Parts: sequence; structure tokens; C-alpha cells
Amino acid sequence: MYTVEVRDHVMIAHSIKGEVFGPAQNLHGATYVIDVGFMRKELDENDIVVDIGLATDTVKAVLSKINYTNLDEHPDFKGRRSTTEAVAKWVFDKIKIAIDDGRLGASASGLKKLKISLHESHTALAAYEADL
Repeated sequence: MYTVEVRDHVMIAHSIKGEVFGPAQNLHGATYVIDVGFMRKELDENDIVVDIGLATDTVKAVLSKINYTNLDEHPDFKGRRSTTEAVAKWVFDKIKIAIDDGRLGASASGLKKLKISLHESHTALAAYEADL
């Protein structure tokens, strides 16, 4: 399996309701470094996994929808917890739509898996990976 990853980051605010979240129940900020891994079994006719430029632009466009926002007020997170894992799944869903819509070019048609990793700090990482 071949993988190409692109990286960006977002800065968000949110609160996570539920006793298990302790002080994170209060409004606080987070900066996530986000890696998006595009995977395929074989390279395409151009010997690539995906067009890195289109992948970078697409990830940046997706993340712009939550960057510098309060996720408590974001329509996609209304009434839901915006845990790191939930944000990883949200990014996955938006990138999958972009792949399905052809925004990552012809080479993306051969993608088999997509992995989203959110680094919340130097000690915490959450990821979501699934077949496409």
C-alpha cells in the first residue's frame, strides 16, 4: 500500500459536555495539526498516489470551514460533542466528498483508504481511517 500525507492545522474553540471531560466541559481553545493520508495499492500511470497539490488545496479548503471557529456554534456540530475523534471523522467525511466529486483529480479514483490524524498536542493523537 502506498501513502501520501499532507498536513495543515486549525485553531478552534469548543466545549465538550459530559462529566468524563472534566475541565474541557468549559469553553477552551485547541490547535490541531491534521495529517490526511491518501492510500492506494498501486501507483497510477504517472507513478503517484494522488496529486499532492490538489490534495493540499483540498485539505486547506475543507479545514477553512472550521478554522478560527467555535465548534459549539458550527452547524455540523450543533447538539454533538466535538471531541478530537469526532473532528477527525468530520474531516474524513468532507475529504471523501471531495474525492467523490473529483476535486482531487483523476489519480484519486484509485484511492482505497483515507486516514485522518489529529495531533492535539505533543502527547495526544486521534485518528479515523476507513476504506473508500
